[in-house]
Amino acid sequence: MFEHKDIDYFVMTLEIDHKSPIPLHVQVEGLLRDLIKEPEYQDGKLLPKEVDLAKKLGISRNTIRQATNKLVHENLLDRKKGVGTKVIKQSVSTKLDNWLSFSKEMHQKGMDFNNYRIDVNWVDADEEISNALQIKEKTEVLRLERLKGFDKGPIVYFISYFHPRVGLTGSEDFRGHLYDILEKDYHTVPAVSKEEITAMLANNKLCKLLGLLPGEPVLFRKRLVCDPGDRPIEYNLGYYRADQFKYTIDIKR
Repeated sequence: MFEHKDIDYFVMTLEIDHKSPIPLHVQVEGLLRDLIKEPEYQDGKLLPKEVDLAKKLGISRNTIRQATNKLVHENLLDRKKGVGTKVIKQSVSTKLDNWLSFSKEMHQKGMDFNNYRIDVNWVDADEEISNALQIKEKTEVLRLERLKGFDKGPIVYFISYFHPRVGLTGSEDFRGHLYDILEKDYHTVPAVSKEEITAMLANNKLCKLLGLLPGEPVLFRKRLVCDPGDRPIEYNLGYYRADQFKYTIDIKR
């Protein structure tokens, strides 16, 4: 049962207009969408029982169920018999058939991200980097490290190495969309992304950066970005919290 203070809270904040031409189940759906954004429900608190909401709003339980079913179908809510209804913890997802810089993709999804760390320095290319960028070993290349996430903490750690041909100086404002910088400021068009995705366990460094425990799963992605002539531009290593990020693939026959 919900504590009395919870019921009082819903009386004060959840209302519907019985005289409105908008169907009752649509109004309830809107109320539920607002409700599940509240921090306590994002953190796992059970939603109020359908029978309690129905009584307080003066509508049938079937109307509540109709609105709830819509959110369950959208994978926003998880309803278990005998337990209750909870918000499904949402993970960040990206599609393999439509790649963008992380910041631009999150912006298009309407998700605000934080730059927790941006480090820029020059390093000598080792064998792995030289093979990826098709340059000689020990060639000096720009190395960009970025730790990104949301208000609750970082979810991804990127390390990028850029071909000297691009012309980056290291003084660029990398808080913006990376590939916009390359295209607008350096006339370098990222056209092709060649990706390799594997699973790994968090080491001590990733635990510290991403707030993980030793041995927790990490999604590891290598990305080689090329221009329209298939010439390497960027070699990128991405380490994602596996519990907060997923790749989705649409395959057509």
